[in-house]
Amino acid sequence: MKKIAVFGKPGSGKSTLSKNLAAATGIELHALDSIVYKKNGDRVDRNIYDEAHENILASGNWIIDGFGPIESFYKRLEAADTLIYIDLPYPVSYWLVTKRLLKGVIVKPEGWPEGSSVLKGSLESYRVLKLCPMFWNVEFTQRLEKLSADRSLHVIRSVAELDSFVGEI
Repeated sequence: MKKIAVFGKPGSGKSTLSKNLAAATGIELHALDSIVYKKNGDRVDRNIYDEAHENILASGNWIIDGFGPIESFYKRLEAADTLIYIDLPYPVSYWLVTKRLLKGVIVKPEGWPEGSSVLKGSLESYRVLKLCPMFWNVEFTQRLEKLSADRSLHVIRSVAELDSFVGEI
């Protein structure tokens, strides 16, 4: 486990799992949101993002948490030796986004980009969740299974599995 891609729907616990995994392994964590967004919450120029992403992929060890542009997502899956797909049921994902929003009124959520609005980000998460069935589907799962022939694949389907994952590794 040297190059780890953590991905899934918005609000699924990717940042928390990735942070815990980085602490347990000593592998540097790269939260994709901090590469995709400027400190004020605006998106960075695509060329800047692509260069930063390529530099991370070229390094020896990494944990990358998030999705990002689709081309870079598939490059990351190809470069990773370990794939962690958090595939929680949709009602759980909606609840976790709502919980993050409510907590965000008091404290900035784990891994949240500095200067970004929690309200604006949560509304975007709801919008993306609504669109997710078009991507996170049987076709994607089949593609993921083919990719995992020569790498380790972990699919997390419940909050209990999510909570115990790092301890089991």
